[in-house]
Amino acid sequence: MPDSEAERLPREPGGRIPGRRGTATRERLLASTAELLARKPYRSITVTEIARGARTSPATYYQYFLDIESAVLALAEASAAEGAELSAPLLAKRWRGADGWQNSLAVVDAFLDFWRSHQPILRVVDLLTEEGDERVRAVRVGMLNVVTRELASVITEVRGAADGRPGADPMATAAVLVSMLAHVAAHQARYEDWSISMASIRDAMADVVYWAITGPRVPEHERPKPATKRGVRA
Repeated sequence: MPDSEAERLPREPGGRIPGRRGTATRERLLASTAELLARKPYRSITVTEIARGARTSPATYYQYFLDIESAVLALAEASAAEGAELSAPLLAKRWRGADGWQNSLAVVDAFLDFWRSHQPILRVVDLLTEEGDERVRAVRVGMLNVVTRELASVITEVRGAADGRPGADPMATAAVLVSMLAHVAAHQARYEDWSISMASIRDAMADVVYWAITGPRVPEHERPKPATKRGVRA
């Protein structure tokens, strides 16, 4: 096995790569963790419960994971690998008119569907990121950075092709859009409480994505000059 491939394989806390039976046990432990996260608050889950769901013992659990956070991290990494597909709708070539709006809607749907499918683990990822867990934060940043950079590339290409005028930093615009998409996707179940349908939210998100990619822009004479690091206009 090439060294690069071996480096990507899951390892036990001591660094050993588990065999076939060990890998199967590890997967059962992860599946049990995911199942518990789907129906219980993260802080109330115990190693004993995880082990019981995987038909093994707590002692066996600690052969594969140092703590519950380690299992959560493994689940987060698996979800992040799938999250790389969030950038797929951005590969479309036509961004003007009806085609562009449909492409924007596809971007929105990719976020909404991904968060619905991975809600339990992504909820914990957000929690641990806010609490300062750098391991989990790195996974979240890495996942969203892929789509942010792809989106920035699309903004640069589409706006540049339109008129060649400078505008807001494409990477900054993309970062704002991705933050919006991730936040709304993470809280989509709450909008019904405000008497706002998710169909309306979905259309509004697509509008914002479309406008950000294609314009219109703030007239350059209306755009303030960039602030200095001290917050004083240059």
